[in-house]
Amino acid sequence: MKIGIEGLAFSTSRYALELSALAEARGIDPRKYAVGLGIQRMSVAPPDEDIVTLAATAAQKALEGIDRDQVEMLLFATESGIDQSKAAGIYVHGLLDLPRRCRVVELKQACYSGAFALQLALPFLHRYPDKKVLVVASDIARYGLATPGEPSQGCGAVAMVLSAQPRLLAFDAEYGVATDNVMDFWRPNYSDFAFVEGKYSSRLYLQMLEEVWGQFTERSGFSFDDIDHFCYHTPVPKLVEKAHQSLASLAGHKRLEAETLARQVGISLDYGRQLGNSYTATLFIGLSALLERSAEDLSGRRVGFYSYGSGCIAEYFSGQVLPGYRDHLHSDHHRDQIEGREILDVEAYERFYSAPRGDASGELTTSRNLTSGFRFAGIEQHRRIYERLD
Repeated sequence: MKIGIEGLAFSTSRYALELSALAEARGIDPRKYAVGLGIQRMSVAPPDEDIVTLAATAAQKALEGIDRDQVEMLLFATESGIDQSKAAGIYVHGLLDLPRRCRVVELKQACYSGAFALQLALPFLHRYPDKKVLVVASDIARYGLATPGEPSQGCGAVAMVLSAQPRLLAFDAEYGVATDNVMDFWRPNYSDFAFVEGKYSSRLYLQMLEEVWGQFTERSGFSFDDIDHFCYHTPVPKLVEKAHQSLASLAGHKRLEAETLARQVGISLDYGRQLGNSYTATLFIGLSALLERSAEDLSGRRVGFYSYGSGCIAEYFSGQVLPGYRDHLHSDHHRDQIEGREILDVEAYERFYSAPRGDASGELTTSRNLTSGFRFAGIEQHRRIYERLD
């Protein structure tokens, strides 16, 4: 029995910032961002957009043409939590009028939890093949203004409907996984921003890739040449390109030519170059880019997935693209989202960035800006208020 992705969609904010404009404002050579990081634009969330509105927008699209009454589990992955107790997915469940007979939980482990949500869903679907699981990964990456992490911000959500009737991709059984207690990236409860050891984190990203890849190939029997395309967790595209060259070298290949690198991994980075970092969502937004942007018919091709969550957990797994997948993509919708964003100047970006998002008073009214299907209206008596935009 095949278990995999029946529906897949992502969302991002209606605003973006050109990284060249940010570089100019910060007195930095724009090539450091465009070439050194591989990012051209980053999505910017206004005060009335949050992980719930992004998630609900993505999930609404992913569920098109799918019987919602069969959804009996909603797994919400994020590291941008809005409540220490209530799962953000409960709000999404209500906004989308999903069945009452539905388990909903929130999962956290840096950028890895989206991959774990997927792995958590697979055995459930093997046991209950007539059911469906909605996996949502949604994040808003925030670092301090004028800090080294500022150009690697962004926001986005990806939603996957998983079932025993997959239409896009079926997952293979084997995987490689490793955990280590390290301090490369973390955000204590008392801090609005993460603490990060950038170079150390990048080094761990590569080290963990080598470890979980070794496990994966040993257990699956697949080699580097058995994988046609590769999707990576993408803090910045340049790190992914470096990681893939490292993986190819580990497999005994000489340095990959630009054309080979672009075919194997470059297409999956297309959307990330325009959205910036979306933490848990980046891996599967990369899959969207691969399926939608490739000129080739990918039916039957095997895709490798590397998930890394700082702190840290890493996992490698794979899946096979299914015949007819193109009939079930949302390519035009995603392109329109990306191309239709309003470009902010740096002053407007900083104004959005600095807008209050709630405090101990338990009261907040957000300014009305462009959002997609839903908006975060504010907080009343410590209760978050959301609106549908019909």
